[in-house]
Amino acid sequence: MPELSHGAHRIYGEAAFEVLAKAQELEREGKSILHFEIGEPDMETPENIAQAGIQAIQNKKTHYTPSIGILELRRAVQDEIEITRGFRPDFKQIVVTPGLKPGIFFSMLATVNQGDEVIYPDPGYPTYGSVTSFLGAKGIMVPLLEENEFRMDPNDVKERITRKTKLVIVNSPQNPTGSVMTEGELEEIAEIAEKNDIFIVSDEIYSKMTYQTKHFTPTAKDKAKQRTILLDGFSKYYAMTGWRLGYMICPVEMAERIQDLLVSAVSCTAAFTQWAGIEALKGDQSFIPKMMHRFREKRDKIVNGLNSISGFSCLMPNGAFYAFPNIIETGMTSQECADYILKNAGVACLPGTAFGPYGEGYLRFSYATTLEKIDEAIERIKKAFK
Repeated sequence: MPELSHGAHRIYGEAAFEVLAKAQELEREGKSILHFEIGEPDMETPENIAQAGIQAIQNKKTHYTPSIGILELRRAVQDEIEITRGFRPDFKQIVVTPGLKPGIFFSMLATVNQGDEVIYPDPGYPTYGSVTSFLGAKGIMVPLLEENEFRMDPNDVKERITRKTKLVIVNSPQNPTGSVMTEGELEEIAEIAEKNDIFIVSDEIYSKMTYQTKHFTPTAKDKAKQRTILLDGFSKYYAMTGWRLGYMICPVEMAERIQDLLVSAVSCTAAFTQWAGIEALKGDQSFIPKMMHRFREKRDKIVNGLNSISGFSCLMPNGAFYAFPNIIETGMTSQECADYILKNAGVACLPGTAFGPYGEGYLRFSYATTLEKIDEAIERIKKAFK
């Protein structure tokens, strides 16, 4: 066959799905596996949202829509941003996408050229590095350090700015560590971007999933009108991972270009999914605090449990639903430890290096499961290490 493009060879996937495949193979062989590898809420989409999607299908909302989203959902997003972020974006700044990942992909396509430098957190969501590589840009990693509670340090960002820097990616609350940046830290990064005339992509998919702290955004400084792009979606806190629905708030000129990218790539987001999204934003919100109460119980249980295992130590995360224990004292690498736990304890988790080289010495556990399974996983791991 003819040779594939350079970009096709540079892009890469996610270890979570590779570990899931390994775990499922072991299950087919008859082994009992507890799953802590996939970042997905363990509850179903709230009934009012599901019914809104069903009703939309029954009402024949199954045709093409405008590529940037239906009017009603974009209005709902406009209201949502005003309530949750404190500014009301212009209607033309709002773009609906089939999930948040296309928002990451298209915002980077619209801002990054070959040879540019992209600054992003490490350990961090693998898509940032993958798309950077695909575009032929250079990834500049900012280490997230345990002594700073895994928060992205603005001074570390500042030290990495060069004349080639085009974009800084921020993720708070953060995957894989569960860290939450302070308002001051995010304001400082926004100031760095303004001073150096560079873009910020702010991945806020866990924005409603914080525990002790409030959620803040670096897009508040310029209201996403000049150099910041706010990305959010419905997958995590509305338990809508399979619905594939997200949105972007970005400068109007960028939104116009992204509209054409959407036309070329996906045409539009499914109509009935968008109508379900309207109900998610406008309907009963009591699901979220109930879900977060359960997640807090699970967080406390898994962190206390991990800290009871010899060789493990784990900080208490402030957001999302991930625990990121330090396993250096086991004497194993992250990959060795994750493989050992899967084989000998039947517990599937991810090595910290699945999120970048600075994840060495750590594991990631997604605690979106039951309290009983958390207890069982901890006991299995303890037994395996004895």
